Amino acid sequence: MNANTQFASDLVTWPKPLNEVPKIVFDDEQVYQAELQKLFYGQIWHPVAHEAEIPNPGDYKTIHVGELPIILSRDKDGSVHALHNACAHRGTMVATAFLGHVKDNFECPYHRWAYDSAGNLIGCPGIEQFPENFKKENFGLKPIRMETVAGLIFVTLDENTPPLDTQLGAVEEPLARSLANGAPLKLLGYQKINYNANWKVYRDQDGYHAPLLHVAFSLLGWRGGKGYCVMEDNGNMALVSELAQAQKKDFLKDPSLIEFKGVDPKQGSFVVAPSIVSIVSAHLDIINIRFAMPRGLRKTEVHWAYFCRADDDEEMMRHRLRQSSNLLGPSGLVSIEDAACFQRIQAALDAGSENSYFLKGMVDGVDPKNSAQNDEVAGLVWWEFYRQMMGFQRAA
Repeated sequence: MNANTQFASDLVTWPKPLNEVPKIVFDDEQVYQAELQKLFYGQIWHPVAHEAEIPNPGDYKTIHVGELPIILSRDKDGSVHALHNACAHRGTMVATAFLGHVKDNFECPYHRWAYDSAGNLIGCPGIEQFPENFKKENFGLKPIRMETVAGLIFVTLDENTPPLDTQLGAVEEPLARSLANGAPLKLLGYQKINYNANWKVYRDQDGYHAPLLHVAFSLLGWRGGKGYCVMEDNGNMALVSELAQAQKKDFLKDPSLIEFKGVDPKQGSFVVAPSIVSIVSAHLDIINIRFAMPRGLRKTEVHWAYFCRADDDEEMMRHRLRQSSNLLGPSGLVSIEDAACFQRIQAALDAGSENSYFLKGMVDGVDPKNSAQNDEVAGLVWWEFYRQMMGFQRAA
């Protein structure tokens, strides 16, 4: 632990009541720097890509874990590699395109060092004048530990992190179901957005707001609270909700937009948080992964990636695409998104109380790990995990 993270631990005194969270953690630079070290670069698995995003040999994707750039690359034998996006020579980013394809190799633009899709150094100009003990095998792109569930690729930057199934626990089953149980998927496209809010404002998900903010969920029967919540001690969560075919459809010129064509409405909504910030969701026939990453203290970047099943016919693919880009999403035309509130939360942190409160479902004897689907207290499990990982002590 360095001095900065130690100071951050001393900076925050956590409220004694279990259902209160101090607002300072959303807007303090030292806390944010400590989060990068303890959470993003610590013993946690982070989802970074789905295999369908890099389907062919030579395909690659770039993304960040915390503020660290990485590459996901498919090798010529079909295997996938996770690599640090930094040349082993002078640290230059090797790839800058979000999605790309390399015919032969990655090439650093600075001194033209070349790497194959597995990250092996295969060439560097002027090697005959390098030190005699220089060996190319010692200068490949640094590999990153990787595991996959239902096609979703996770990485961790700490070699001592326990296996991925330890982190997922009971969340693994609904996660797989939300991703078509690992059936081959096809990428439909992305919507990308920057929220002017701390990454934890984005992560602070709950079932309480859904029928109140999202018109589509109210129309589809979320308010009844039929469903269940799966929660692990680390705060990883799955909300599995029963929806219903909308009875009133005349507000749409084309009511097929809100039809269920490939799923049973009784299992019509999955919201799965398999790690500290990214979210997987499957509403109606939408298959969506939201890859989220902090871009500083008060900015969060989210890539909404949409998929169909690889065996979908043209009609089903278009149906999923229309629901993905029009019904929900960061700019859904039918249902407003949480983004309507993120910037308002960040802007008002210094106003009112010093703490944020969790109340819906906070009744005597409640177990936040087994709360109702449309309560908010399940989020307290994640906040307790966060508090412990950050080393913040509760008030006496």
